Amino acid sequence: MQIVGYASLDPALFVAEAGSIERMDLAPGTELAYTLGERHCAGTTTDDGTHHLCERSRAPYCETHTTPWSVANNADSEEEHAVYLAGFAPRTFKVGVTRSWRLDTRLREQGADRAAHVLTTADGRAARERETAISTEYDITERVRVATKIRGLAEPFDEAAWDVLLDPFEVRETFAFEYGLNVEDRPVAETLLCGAVVGLKGRILLLSYRGTTYAVDCRDLVGYDLESGAPDRDLQASLGGFG
Repeated sequence: MQIVGYASLDPALFVAEAGSIERMDLAPGTELAYTLGERHCAGTTTDDGTHHLCERSRAPYCETHTTPWSVANNADSEEEHAVYLAGFAPRTFKVGVTRSWRLDTRLREQGADRAAHVLTTADGRAARERETAISTEYDITERVRVATKIRGLAEPFDEAAWDVLLDPFEVRETFAFEYGLNVEDRPVAETLLCGAVVGLKGRILLLSYRGTTYAVDCRDLVGYDLESGAPDRDLQASLGGFG
């Protein structure tokens, strides 16, 4: 059984075995007990839902099963695009682009706490040009690392800094997202699949295991073979885990 994908909005992992793909629910409270085995390419799935295994060692995808970003987005270049600003607790901000009809979905996939739609363009190329211009003029990053998002999980969002960021823009629509995590202390970053599901924020899965809350990047799980049962390796614990 191998993890071959994940879903953020309807939280789940997708696992493949003997050519079939099954959904592993990640609803809050779900108990998981798996050990991660070998990791290799997650392979590919055909239109009829059949999974094709790939034994190449590169993960989550080998060169054969990786689609270049430019190719993946080429078909969307003629669609209307939105340029947006997104905020992550406590005060990390980015500028990004997406097809207009996917805006809300894209923001949730990233785990944004706040967001604002600031521009609409006729196509993807114009949107990316405006994205770069805004990034340069206002010194706003175009990418936020998952590690940065994890560090802010237990922090309140800085509304004042967000308002200052938005001030120069003609904001068309704003968004405020809640993920129901209620995390009091910063989770420990780890790659595991054991414990009770606390929730999912973007692609960050929170698991409660032996008194510690762990933050797992779902992308880092893709490609792993799974074995039933809790891992026997030592894991870093939070200070609260020793209480």
